[in-house]
Amino acid sequence: MPDFDRLKLLSSAHNDTVKQLSRLIDSARERRRAGLMLLEGIHLIDAALAAGHKPQVVYVNPAAEHHLELRALLSRLACPGYLVAEGALSRVTSLASAPEILAVVPRPEPNWTKAPECAVLLEDLQDPGNLGTILRGAAAAGAAAVYLSKGCADVFSPKVLRAGMGAHFALEIFEDADLAAVLDAFAGTKVVTALDGAVSLYTVDLTGPTAFVFGNEGAGVSPSLQALAPARVKIPMPGSAESLNVAMAATVCLFERVRQREAAAG
Repeated sequence: MPDFDRLKLLSSAHNDTVKQLSRLIDSARERRRAGLMLLEGIHLIDAALAAGHKPQVVYVNPAAEHHLELRALLSRLACPGYLVAEGALSRVTSLASAPEILAVVPRPEPNWTKAPECAVLLEDLQDPGNLGTILRGAAAAGAAAVYLSKGCADVFSPKVLRAGMGAHFALEIFEDADLAAVLDAFAGTKVVTALDGAVSLYTVDLTGPTAFVFGNEGAGVSPSLQALAPARVKIPMPGSAESLNVAMAATVCLFERVRQREAAAG
């Protein structure tokens, strides 16, 4: 990449290049059509580079000129780059204030063909924070693949990417998946969180191949998917709360599997 001081300055939010950047931020349809995602900030871009993903172009905040981490990151990039005036950048970012850098990167395509030891299936999740948090927990707990129904929020939206904190690059992510077909083909324990007819999560053997199914924030997992997951579980809650949100429940389930496997390994 050219030296920081030689990057072309885009000073107006009405510049065509900045307008296109704004469309990528705001529109899931535009991101999907272009096959792109937008990474905001040094941490996400660094995580993408570490996983072998190469930005097509970056947009740099001139106010971060003396940021040493930014300078180091720029030295590793081989793509074109622009300076975008902080005022213009703050109008296109999804953050409260303009980050040091934005990068436009091709959306990863899953290339995994073998059956995962641990999979997460998500049905119609809508909240970007929940979705990103589940991805982060799945990656931390050693899950290999995540399957999302067509009704899920855009998994590569800026908000989900931020909540995932780099987890996207540690997982095989399958969008618009036929969850029923995935469950039907999975040879292992199939776990769904439910209220009726459920047993304690802690009584189910999760040491082998396991697929967890989590559903929409309001409706939960649909009856048709519940019927395909024989292990119906609930998380014991001796306190006064009636329920956990889906991201918290997913984290508890995933790390109960980690606990069981470590205990089995001695």
